[in-house]
Amino acid sequence: MNEDIQVQVAEPIQTVIQKLEGWLNSFISLIPNMAVTLLLLIIFLVLARLGSKLFKKLFSKASNNKALEHLFSTVIYVAILGIGLFIMLGVLGLNKAVTSLLAGIGVIGLALGFAFQDIAANFVSGIILAFRRPFKRGDIIETKDIMGKVTKTNLRDTVIETFQGQEVYIPNKDFLQNAFYNFSVLERRRVDLAVGVSYAEDLEKVEDVVLSAIKNLEGVIDKDKIVFDYSEFDSSSINFNIRFWIEYPDQPGYLTMRSKAIKAIKRAFDEQDITIPFPIRTLDFGIKGGQKLSQMELNK
Repeated sequence: MNEDIQVQVAEPIQTVIQKLEGWLNSFISLIPNMAVTLLLLIIFLVLARLGSKLFKKLFSKASNNKALEHLFSTVIYVAILGIGLFIMLGVLGLNKAVTSLLAGIGVIGLALGFAFQDIAANFVSGIILAFRRPFKRGDIIETKDIMGKVTKTNLRDTVIETFQGQEVYIPNKDFLQNAFYNFSVLERRRVDLAVGVSYAEDLEKVEDVVLSAIKNLEGVIDKDKIVFDYSEFDSSSINFNIRFWIEYPDQPGYLTMRSKAIKAIKRAFDEQDITIPFPIRTLDFGIKGGQKLSQMELNK
């Protein structure tokens, strides 16, 4: 009876010992391959770093776009390490692991693509914007009623500092899907002013006075392109528009020049006795069915 028990206990122990011995022998046989794998790891780490630095040096000579430089240098670094990883797995004889790893990467990539569609869209949009460069840091742009100066650009979003002092983070895909304005590309901007004068004024004289006031205003450029036009007969005035160009976004700024133009026109009108009317309402009690004000008796 005891002998049977000893045999039953000895068999599992013997099996475990054989397994351990097999693993030990396999480990010992893999030591040369592991040494080669470690050497390959060091080599590919050095190659990845050198490849990334070399790309940065070459790219900096062709462009100063730091976002693209960082993106592609990182891609090169990861690609070299990925190639090294597959080579090292092959040296270790883990060919099945390589196949499983590739399949896993494909499945994970597909799942992440569905889960992070917006992030992927912004990332791709950032790459497109980095190549096309419709704006750069320091430009004044406006999109979706948000206007300000571009302070940062990266592959996911663009940071704008508004004139009210807030930072706004705009996803890059919005710049490809919606219209936006860049006020810095042409380095000039038009100021449009609407003004009204009295019906009693000489319109030719008003035009000459306004054009002279604007042309003599410091900061106005392209003075031969100033546009003056009368637009409408309003209830108490004849309205006109004056349009002129200024350097932008350099000083003087848009708001400053608009303010200067308003003061210059008002000053010129005062000197020439030209009236800017305010709304007037005339009450006529003498119409049919009514009674004239002079004929009305006051209640005592």
